Amino acid sequence: MLRRLPNSNLLLSPLRLQEAVLSSRIEGTLATMGEVLQFEAGEAPQLEARRHDIEEILNYRSALDVATRELKNRPFNLNLLLRLHKVLLSSVRGHNKAPGEFRRQQNYIGSRIGGVEQIRFVPPDWMKLEHSLSNWEKYYHSDDDPLARLALIHAQFEFLHPFLDGNGRIGRILIPIFLFEHGLLPEPTFYMSEYIEQHKEEYVDRLNDLGRVRNSWRLWVEFFLNAVTAQAQRNATTADEILRLYENLKEKFIAATRSRYAVPLLDAAFQLQYFQAGHLQWKGDPPSKQTLMIMLQALERDKILRVYRSSAGRRASIWWLPDLEGIVERRR
Repeated sequence: MLRRLPNSNLLLSPLRLQEAVLSSRIEGTLATMGEVLQFEAGEAPQLEARRHDIEEILNYRSALDVATRELKNRPFNLNLLLRLHKVLLSSVRGHNKAPGEFRRQQNYIGSRIGGVEQIRFVPPDWMKLEHSLSNWEKYYHSDDDPLARLALIHAQFEFLHPFLDGNGRIGRILIPIFLFEHGLLPEPTFYMSEYIEQHKEEYVDRLNDLGRVRNSWRLWVEFFLNAVTAQAQRNATTADEILRLYENLKEKFIAATRSRYAVPLLDAAFQLQYFQAGHLQWKGDPPSKQTLMIMLQALERDKILRVYRSSAGRRASIWWLPDLEGIVERRR
């Protein structure tokens, strides 16, 4: 599916943002994909808590982007892992928990029940981390079956819990970058947070059982491979829907604007979904401001674009491409 997409970076950018939203939601954020897009377009959230959530989501997406760029030039290593962690926790919740550094104290995994902290799992002593992470990195680059190896790499990372905060999100980032680096995908655009969020209880139980229950490692690998299968089918279906929407919108943009800038405008709007006219990024020479406004108004008149926020004083209008968000958010 990815190899037949004419521009996977453009068409699947909504999926990358959705992954950032869902992975952060597992850790307790509440911001939606729409709120993140609106924030990037210049619409400030009404609640300060939402702003913090959005910044965490944007950091997650930035970490994915950093990993993608780095892996095109050099293989994965522990230094890259530290860099991704630093990007993830930059200026957000957890910024005071040693971003970009492996832990030098004991941590634990727990939850608060009835006002009392319940400890579910205590990771290995931090004094053993250096040796364990070295072995983990070697196995990452071993010759075992890649999908089964990925299942074990993900589980062992969560078992080691090498950071004071952000382990879950980094563990989920490892999945697409492993598949990309080992040639199973042409781009790191395979995201598992949707499945993990929907099956969180079983996911946690399978990890907690490792080494303590008979056949627990086999059961974990089975769970992980079933998750990969189900998520691959969902991702392929969504990518196909996005591609069909793009082709449909291309015809509508050309018919509504009758302009040579119709497809470049679609590409620019498709990547942002919510945007101010001045925020659009163009390949080649951009249209004049007057031409652009005429095009946007024609698209609004034909109900292809909508005005999310009208202009007022110095505040510019925000335009919205609603159909794409509907596909990614599974709204009908």
